Amino acid sequence: MLTLLLVKWLSTALVVIGVSVAVVRLGPRLGGVLAGTPIVLGPGYFFMLGEQPGTFVAEAALGSLHAMFATLAFCLAYVLLAGRQGALAAVALAAVLWLPVAALAAVLPGGTGLALALFIACLALAMRLMRSLGLSRAAVSAPLVWADLLIRGTLAGGIVCLATVVLADIAPALSGVALSFPIGMLTIALTLHQRYGAEVARATLADTQLGMLSLVAFSAVLAATAAHLSPVLSFGLALAASLGTSSALWAWQRRLHSPRHA
Repeated sequence: MLTLLLVKWLSTALVVIGVSVAVVRLGPRLGGVLAGTPIVLGPGYFFMLGEQPGTFVAEAALGSLHAMFATLAFCLAYVLLAGRQGALAAVALAAVLWLPVAALAAVLPGGTGLALALFIACLALAMRLMRSLGLSRAAVSAPLVWADLLIRGTLAGGIVCLATVVLADIAPALSGVALSFPIGMLTIALTLHQRYGAEVARATLADTQLGMLSLVAFSAVLAATAAHLSPVLSFGLALAASLGTSSALWAWQRRLHSPRHA
């Protein structure tokens, strides 16, 4: 058991650290797309599929999909608060807001289809508000602080262990919600805010909202297939949907902001 926990912790930490480096290097627009990829959900569900029946995983994935509403609220709250508050206050208040929104979203009726439709509608409203703020977007050239990245990876690994070991015996939906806690986005926001300023952090979190479509695609496909397909096929389809969504968003962002379209 201890060896398995260590493997989960370390593998998740490595994924989170790698993506976090790319987020800093690529700037807010492309970094925001990467920050929305399943850097915690992916490892979490990979282990869960090997340990739990498909029906459990499907219910957990639906819980993760519902929790995306809370993560969207977290991003929106941080962007609005960070313009007036310090890094710790903005991140803490946004994280506190995540909890009641996640609790409310967890009792949404209907299945995957309704959750997808509602999320798209909420995302459209959130992005419209973000555009009205006129946030400045620029890549940062400051050196990476590896201590920050190690802390971020360690926390993310702890979330995966909690959701796949401790909460697995309580309720699948609760495991899915716990896996969806935005620890990656939280630490990215805190690090960028403290190291590079509020505007860089706000712009990255604003663009992360669109990048969340990758998380939504992953959760939706897993919720729809985990109970009916083999674990390998179900996870492969979910990961392909997620990476395909991220790739499409990346290409769209590059094309939209290339000199020819500027």
